[in-house]
Amino acid sequence: MFYTDGQLQFPVRVERPNPIFARALQQAIGGVEGEIRVMMQYLFQGWGSRGPKKYRDMLINTGTEEIGHIEMLATAVALNLEGAPLSMQEDAVAGNGAVAAVMGGMNLRHILSTGMGATPENCNGVPFNASHVYASGNIVGDMYANVAAEATGRVLAVRLYEMTDDPGMKEMLSFLIARDTMHQQQWLAVIEELGGNAALPVPNSFLQEQEQHQFAYGYFGHRVDGMIPEGRWTQGPSLDGKGTFEPMRSRPLGGEPMLAPPPPNSGAQVEQIQGGGAMEGAVPPGTRDSATGRPMGSALAGSPMAGAAMAGAGIPAAGIPAAGMTGGGMTGGGMTGGGMAANATGAPNRNDTPV
Repeated sequence: MFYTDGQLQFPVRVERPNPIFARALQQAIGGVEGEIRVMMQYLFQGWGSRGPKKYRDMLINTGTEEIGHIEMLATAVALNLEGAPLSMQEDAVAGNGAVAAVMGGMNLRHILSTGMGATPENCNGVPFNASHVYASGNIVGDMYANVAAEATGRVLAVRLYEMTDDPGMKEMLSFLIARDTMHQQQWLAVIEELGGNAALPVPNSFLQEQEQHQFAYGYFGHRVDGMIPEGRWTQGPSLDGKGTFEPMRSRPLGGEPMLAPPPPNSGAQVEQIQGGGAMEGAVPPGTRDSATGRPMGSALAGSPMAGAAMAGAGIPAAGIPAAGMTGGGMTGGGMTGGGMAANATGAPNRNDTPV
């Protein structure tokens, strides 16, 4: 349950109302760096937390604190809107170009939708949609997401602090900046308590013997001239102590993909359906049937419905090979048993050549 005593967590006062700053404050409410985001992130992480109960309690406590931050910011928006013009016909607007320009920069929903109150949206009027709320169920992964959220939130609060000259707003923002400092430290403290770098990689419950270890600590360079930016990430022991960083030139490990032709009733063009597998030029040499020119083992080949379906669609079915499917998959072109081989041309390439 949530309780309130009706009082703000920290005083909110505005000496010089500014509707433009009210709009800017909306970013701290409903923006991707804002308080609605972290409030929902911490609460959903807490509500779904499994394992030691102290982490659940900590998350829900901090999520509840963020509700209070939203209340503070919504109050600040409302106070900054007090005295703002409500009509383009008001004398203060009609006779003063500067005031008219200010009104032109307002979020008009503050007038039209809320009657001088805050909205659950960002400074451009885009509603908060929770697409950037992270609650993965992995405590360390979530803590790293929380550090990033508090870091970007603190950056936003600092920018808002520098944007205003109102003493009351600076005082409120300095409080929120301080709380962001603590929350960054708080999430990092959890990571440290759970092993710090030794808890990497996330999740540490997956056996690294099951991953292709030769690629686990190589930094891939993708420049055609072979240049690789060097730093801590290209040399020395990995942060988890389980490998050694090294630079590696990225090379293709597979061939070009070859897709089956679209089904006759898919809405594709006749040329796509008749043309076989991949688009011209993407089919490896030697994988087309010499008689039909179609890729060997296409999805239509060997299908008992192929002829009837093609005919029903007004497409000639002549020349479609009667065979070419094995185990539900595609033969030729590197497809067997419904899965792709290492690449479309045969033996796999390797990408484990250090620079």
